[in-house]
Amino acid sequence: MADTKREIERKYEATDATRLPDLSRVAGVARAVPKGVTELDAVYYDTPGLRLAADSLTLRRRTGGADEGWHLKFPVATGIRDELHEPLGDTLPRSFAALLRSRLRHDEVTPVVRLLSSRDVQHLTDADGTLLAEVSVDTVLAERLAGKGSGTTATWTEIEVELADDGDPAFLDAVEKRLRKAGVRPSDASSKLARALAETTPVRKKKRETEDPHTAGDHVLTYVREQIRAIVERDPAVRRDLPDSVHKMRVATRRLRSAFKTYRTILDREVTDPVGAELKWLAGELGVDRDQEVLDERLTGRIDALPTTLALGPVRGRLQVWSAARRTGSRRRIIDVLDGERYLDLLDTLDALAADPPLRPAASRAPGKALPRAVLKDYERLARRMDHALEHPPGPERDTAMHEARKAAKRARYAGEAARPALGRPAKRFAKRMKAVQSLLGDHQDSVVAREALRTLAVQAHAAGETTFTWGLLYGHEEATADRRERELPEVWARASDPVLRADLAP
Repeated sequence: MADTKREIERKYEATDATRLPDLSRVAGVARAVPKGVTELDAVYYDTPGLRLAADSLTLRRRTGGADEGWHLKFPVATGIRDELHEPLGDTLPRSFAALLRSRLRHDEVTPVVRLLSSRDVQHLTDADGTLLAEVSVDTVLAERLAGKGSGTTATWTEIEVELADDGDPAFLDAVEKRLRKAGVRPSDASSKLARALAETTPVRKKKRETEDPHTAGDHVLTYVREQIRAIVERDPAVRRDLPDSVHKMRVATRRLRSAFKTYRTILDREVTDPVGAELKWLAGELGVDRDQEVLDERLTGRIDALPTTLALGPVRGRLQVWSAARRTGSRRRIIDVLDGERYLDLLDTLDALAADPPLRPAASRAPGKALPRAVLKDYERLARRMDHALEHPPGPERDTAMHEARKAAKRARYAGEAARPALGRPAKRFAKRMKAVQSLLGDHQDSVVAREALRTLAVQAHAAGETTFTWGLLYGHEEATADRRERELPEVWARASDPVLRADLAP
């Protein structure tokens, strides 16, 4: 596994005549320690179409300096990136190739830019000698190696201030205040690579600024492309096993599939239905153990909330054993799915759909007419399922009906969220009310699943000669939760089904 660090830095414009002010006068700094000059030689890699640069990803092979080797950087926020490091080698590390697979697909990366940097470094330390930040003045020579502008060079000088590991980002504000007072200004470039590409690309006619979406099709396609982008961007996070990454990628697949269904008068379902089936497959693969993880968290929370006098027998151990037996090694399984041809084919299909969307005649209509009709149709579907759920007395049939209503509420919520840029506050209010219904029904369904699990655990405990008291107690808690949700549902649904909400949406 590649070494990873969170890089928090700021860049500033400089010239050969620029002199750093005395940074030891920054609040909290005791000394500005010169560390000498280092020569760095970095080759940056990308696809011929610069797909990585388009997503603000940086892939380089650098020699010189204490951290020479391969570096891969993912943007987190402005001025913040996750930097992964692999040892120096002649070929792209396999771990990096995997993390870039959703972008590269079957393409190869090639050298696109070479940067030669002369780096003059000083360390800002506190009174105890602890590093606060590293400040460097970089004199850069960039050479374009491929693409338009190949052979073109550019030179510049810049200042970088990189926060020490676990440092307080507010310290960078203090440094910047001192730099600005000395006439140093922030750089317009987000990275050296971005600047090198900009300064070595032949000047082209400025493109006309993209107009705001003005048809129903424009709005739907904007939303669809956002979800496609989310799937691609979540891929490396899933591979790195970052918190909540699987869930977020799964949500993007569901939102996209839901949009295909809701807006089938705008996008031809003969094209989108097969894609939706593949998205359903992907969501299923991503969720192999996600549902078990959610259930484990719920049951563990229930146990934690009990007084110790009521947690009788090896309840935690039994829960762990039962959970482990139900898991399928999903971490390895998910990576195999993301490495598989079926998944890569799906990504290619999504790209093709975004580039050449299967628009129907309704796509050319005004969004204020076409989108509300689609949203209200999803509401009507939910209303039918809610009526069906509420007419049943408590029991298995109502549980099933409420689960079906939950799925319809989620689709109605997504429909409202997708329409919000076009319809504004009415769509926002509608989506918020639908989310409230979905959340209540979701908690009810989680209770149904939890009760079935608790019954199984009680049976296993009894067969092993253990007391089943705690499992029965937890079962009772879940029954009480389900009962509360069922009693709350009519009021929540009354708010969500307020005719005013729909009247505000109506064309």
